[in-house]
Amino acid sequence: MSTDSRNNLPIRPAQVITGRFAPSPSGPLHAGSALAAIGSFLSAKSQGGRWLLRIDDIDSTRCRPEAAGQILRQLDSLGLTWDGTLRYQSQYRDQYTAALQRLREQGLAYPCDCTRQSLAHQPCSCRSQPPRSPRAWRLDLHTLLRAPWQDRYLGTQQFIPPEQPPVLLRADGPFAYLLCCVVDDAEQGITEVVRGADLTAITPLQQYLQRQLGLPSPQYGHLPLLYDANGKKLSKSDSAAAFDARIVWEQSLQALGWETPADLHGASPDDWRDWALAEWARRWDVLE
Repeated sequence: MSTDSRNNLPIRPAQVITGRFAPSPSGPLHAGSALAAIGSFLSAKSQGGRWLLRIDDIDSTRCRPEAAGQILRQLDSLGLTWDGTLRYQSQYRDQYTAALQRLREQGLAYPCDCTRQSLAHQPCSCRSQPPRSPRAWRLDLHTLLRAPWQDRYLGTQQFIPPEQPPVLLRADGPFAYLLCCVVDDAEQGITEVVRGADLTAITPLQQYLQRQLGLPSPQYGHLPLLYDANGKKLSKSDSAAAFDARIVWEQSLQALGWETPADLHGASPDDWRDWALAEWARRWDVLE
């Protein structure tokens, strides 16, 4: 595969529909993250495409060595099989460094020495007053158009600027999800991103980075979030001991607004998957 000599980023030919699931191994999958896995799998596979798996382990302070293996076993229990080679973010720091350098050369990344405490009292001013001892690198948003954008499922979305320019390289060392995800999706030839609605707000920033780095922009679609009985969004801090693949399938399809046939209740995960694939194709990606 050839690369752009300016920034060492890949130049890929046109590909078939390619989706992905990219969990962070900070804990096992819960029902909410499983919904993103199921939705992205169904979308790609119902169109005859590829479904890739990436482990977003760039932040070693949050990742747990045993969690990645547990996630793989949970995906297997759901009957979700990925294509190609499993990608670990931690192995590609050189690509994120190259992307950051390209942004620096364009004047779109700037050094910052702000702390959380200082930002709580005043906005970041490091763009106009460069620090002597920078702790992090941030993305300059001065050229970002505040235009609406189209979500595959949610329709027209208004861009809401972040309170502070987003971080690209954190003070404690790891590259930020914002940058890594853009580089990874380009490297893997991702054509569509189906994920949870909690990441909707970050999408215009990722599209902005894609334009500035000369990378293709996937089609984005955001799925409903799952909440517990108290209205709290499910997270990895919640117990995953009760992860039952059959129940997860039923919960996920109900979250999409689907009515599932009674004879599927208690069926194997593979039966749920096969029925859902046919149903997704019939509905052609339309969420109720």
